[in-house]
Amino acid sequence: MDGNVSSTSVFDSERPGAEEPFLRPENSDPRPHVAACPLFEVIGLTKRYGDQFALAQVSFAAGRGEIVGLIGPNGAGKTTLLETIAGLLPADSGEVRWEGTSLPPARRRDAMFYLPDGIRPYQEQPVARVLSFMAGVYGKGSRETADAVEAVALAPVLAKRVRELSKGYARRLLLALGLIAPQALLLMDEPFDGFDLRQTQAIARVLRQRAGARRTMILAIHQLTDAERVCDRFVLLAEGRIRGAGTLAELRARIGRASASLEEIFLALT
Repeated sequence: MDGNVSSTSVFDSERPGAEEPFLRPENSDPRPHVAACPLFEVIGLTKRYGDQFALAQVSFAAGRGEIVGLIGPNGAGKTTLLETIAGLLPADSGEVRWEGTSLPPARRRDAMFYLPDGIRPYQEQPVARVLSFMAGVYGKGSRETADAVEAVALAPVLAKRVRELSKGYARRLLLALGLIAPQALLLMDEPFDGFDLRQTQAIARVLRQRAGARRTMILAIHQLTDAERVCDRFVLLAEGRIRGAGTLAELRARIGRASASLEEIFLALT
C-alpha cells in the first residue's frame, strides 16, 4: 500500500532508522558543482517579485546521465527554480544553456520534461488511457508503456480514474509519464513524496537505472536521506541562493568533515 513518507530530514521532526547501503555512485570529477561535460547549465538565474529575490544568481550544471538534487526546505526556491528552468516562469536575468548553446524558453520543451508536485493530469480518465495518450503523443509503442508501468509498479490501478488514486499512486503515474517522455532531461519536484521507505528505495533504483542509460535528472527534494541515496551532485538552496554545491565528497571537504551527512552539511552551510 502507498503510505506517507517515512524517511526524514533536517526539515522534519524525526530521524530515520538504519538503512541499507544504497545507490549513489562516487563521482571523481574534482570541480565543484560543474559536470565534466555539461549537457545542461544554469548561469546566473535570477527571479524577483518586487523587491524580494525568489532566486538570486543561481548557477549550476549537470552532465548527461547525472542526477542533481536541489536541496532545501519549503520556501527555499526549489519549485521556482524548476519552473524558471522549464520556461514556465520568466527569469529577470540569467541563462539556460544546452550543450553550450543558449536555450530560450520556447525551445525548452524539446530538451526537458517537467513533472510538477501535486498535479493529477486528466483526472476523469483511467490511468491506462492517460498512459496510452502520452505514448501516442511521443510516438512510443506499447512496449515502452508496459516498461514504464512495470518500473513504477502501476499495474494495480490501470483501470482506476486518476482522481481516485492515492497520493502514492498519483506520484507513480507522474513518474511513469516521465519515463515515457523522450526528452533527455527530466525535472521532478519532490519525486518521493507519498512513498514509504521501501517504495522510495524502489523508485530510487528506477531513477538510477535510467540515469545509467544516460538520462539526466534534476530533482527537487527536501528529504535529505532520499537525496543522499539517489543524487550524484547537490545544490543546496536557502532563500533563493545557493549555499553550497557539488558531490557529497566535495561538500564534506568544504566543511572539513570527511564523514558528514548531507543534513550536517546543510546545517553547516546555511
